Amino acid sequence: MSLIKWAPFFPEFDDMEKMMGEMLPAVRGNQFGFTPAIDMYEDKDNVVVETQLGGIDPEKVDISIENNVLTIKGESEKKSEVEDKNYYRKEIRRGSFYRSIPLPTKVNGDKATAESGEGILKITVPKAPELKSKTIKIIAKKK
Repeated sequence: MSLIKWAPFFPEFDDMEKMMGEMLPAVRGNQFGFTPAIDMYEDKDNVVVETQLGGIDPEKVDISIENNVLTIKGESEKKSEVEDKNYYRKEIRRGSFYRSIPLPTKVNGDKATAESGEGILKITVPKAPELKSKTIKIIAKKK
């Protein structure tokens, strides 16, 4: 499966989309707040989703799969003694996060696994076996 980049009807909107993305990096797909970026790929038997969640306790991340849609949600806590008014820049996102990702193929969500290491959460979801069509032979009854 290959990815196709979305392009608006009018090329003039390319610059506007880029500008809005730089101004509002927290808004993606009508989801407000901290939205973790993902990498998604597949191998022969699995769909694999990886996301960076450095500094977030894996025990506080909820992962669910329903109707071939993977949902990752949790909260990033701020651990700092600096008052907000003393910052020169404040770009690290904190707070709750949520990401809902439609998976590219039917999967067996009950057998999904997740592991965390070096700030990367890796979710491996086995593909569902393909249902083969069954040929039914017609038996003609004699009168």
